[in-house]
Amino acid sequence: MIKYVYRELYPVIKNLIVSNSGTDEDAEDIFQDALVIVYKKGKDEELVLSSSFKTFFYSVCKNLWLQRLGKLKDIRQIFVEVEEPVTLPESITKEMYTVEDEKIKLYQKHFLSLGDDCQKVLRLFLRKISLREIAEIMGYKTEKYAKTRKYDCKEELKNRILNDPNYLNLIADD
Repeated sequence: MIKYVYRELYPVIKNLIVSNSGTDEDAEDIFQDALVIVYKKGKDEELVLSSSFKTFFYSVCKNLWLQRLGKLKDIRQIFVEVEEPVTLPESITKEMYTVEDEKIKLYQKHFLSLGDDCQKVLRLFLRKISLREIAEIMGYKTEKYAKTRKYDCKEELKNRILNDPNYLNLIADD
């Protein structure tokens, strides 16, 4: 059973994590943590699926990754939408899932309100493109200007989020 889960689900989970600012190591950690959670819930007979196992496992991994991103307190790339609808079992709190979705929507709203130049610089930075390459791609004369521009864009995004009235409500829910 474990071999099947690794073979069928690990590539999907790795893609989720790596596509959303994570590393291969992050994907391995999240996958292992999710296996432990699923095992414990199954062992304690708390595991009642209201969706396919694949959807359930994906949801557990996504929630674990969202929690880890929240703890990092970094501005991260927008989460790619799930290809299939996810139905969360009762054992995973829907409230936490909703709050995380609202945080993502708040980030998306303010990210998309930035100018095209800032959006592109931040996207390149989040893809771990070097400042030298960002300068070349963006047509900046120096790497130092790319660094300054990245910082200014990041600060602008951060300030927009922090000044949004919904932000205080969301952090109060944590």
